[in-house]
Amino acid sequence: MNTPLAETLSVVLLVAVLAWAVVRPFGLPEAVMAVPAAAVAVATGAIGLDHARAEVARLGPVVGFLAAVLVLAHFCDVEGLFTACGAWMARWARGRPVRLLTAVFALASAITAVLSLDATIVLLTPVVFATAARTGVRPKPHVYACTHLSNTASLLLPVSNLTNLLAFAASGVSFTRFAALMALPWLAAIGAEYLVFRRFFARDLAASAPSPGVGEPPALPLFALVTVGCTLAGFVVTSAFGVEPAWAALAGALVLAGRALARREASALSVVRAAAPAFLAFVLALGVVVRAVVDNGLADALGHVLPGGTGLLALLGTAAVAAVLANLINNLPAVLVLLPLTAPAGPGAVLAVLLGVNIGPNLTYAGSLATLLWRRIVHQHEHGVDLKEFTRLGLLAVPAALVPAVVALWGALHVV
Repeated sequence: MNTPLAETLSVVLLVAVLAWAVVRPFGLPEAVMAVPAAAVAVATGAIGLDHARAEVARLGPVVGFLAAVLVLAHFCDVEGLFTACGAWMARWARGRPVRLLTAVFALASAITAVLSLDATIVLLTPVVFATAARTGVRPKPHVYACTHLSNTASLLLPVSNLTNLLAFAASGVSFTRFAALMALPWLAAIGAEYLVFRRFFARDLAASAPSPGVGEPPALPLFALVTVGCTLAGFVVTSAFGVEPAWAALAGALVLAGRALARREASALSVVRAAAPAFLAFVLALGVVVRAVVDNGLADALGHVLPGGTGLLALLGTAAVAAVLANLINNLPAVLVLLPLTAPAGPGAVLAVLLGVNIGPNLTYAGSLATLLWRRIVHQHEHGVDLKEFTRLGLLAVPAALVPAVVALWGALHVV
């Protein structure tokens, strides 16, 4: 295929895939459009078959890791971990909105970091709705915190976000070094978000709430907590010995899923569903379509825009470009596009891209798949989301979190 036609077709296919993911007509999975689009890109020559195979091979281990983490998070919910979290938030807040917001920030940040942002969106958001109703406070600040922290708080560990898994593979650093470099940016971004939320939602947080009666808390799911702790330790050990951390994630998922199967709390089909095979197919197909766009000119165009080096200004520029691109084409395609361009500059540039594609999506609905999923869950609870309000909050929160996070990363690169 000649270059102009290949460029046009690859861009049209990417736009179609992203539009389908945003709208999801009739509730159909994202893969319904993505898989045929990838097939069309290969069949027409917009991407060579060898390049498509190479992209699938590159994404394969990452997708396997994602499947294991999704299963792990699902069966933590089956064990009652998120119910216990809701009870703890209600008891600690006791009807005080500011305390509840603090509890949501703490829990959402920890759950996002350890069990991935999908757990925060799918499992914690309904718990926050129930907790707000139980304590009599206005739900809006706390529910908005779930979506913002599913993006912002996913900076800490390679397992926290699919974008992290991709960046981790491209950075060449170990699991522990990745966490050490991202710890300070993670704290800086969350702290900035908290201050913005306190000011932006001051009226909602000042509203009085009745003092609720607090019953006995549910039993703490020790088995799930121990399994998650051992899985995290497994990530560190496997990384130290040069073994793919996906094996540790798989072990943790098998332990919790096996326990649920033995106790007849799950079936083999529910385990497969927990791994979200349709979403995994979407990720692989999207990777092929994005590779077609990159091969047909986008890489050259971005190469002229991205700053070189790993100085503070260069890192700020890289993160800003990544944030803008995430809001234009979604953060997953953005990271797929930018990583090959920044990897030669070293881990600093790669992690700056990660800051941009993880914090930046809080600006628009289409910035990340997590935000799109959160919007659907909010509508299911008959709670309206105002686009202008969401955008105004993003305009305040994104730069407030991104700039100190990049500065913190720059400092960490010189210290760690």
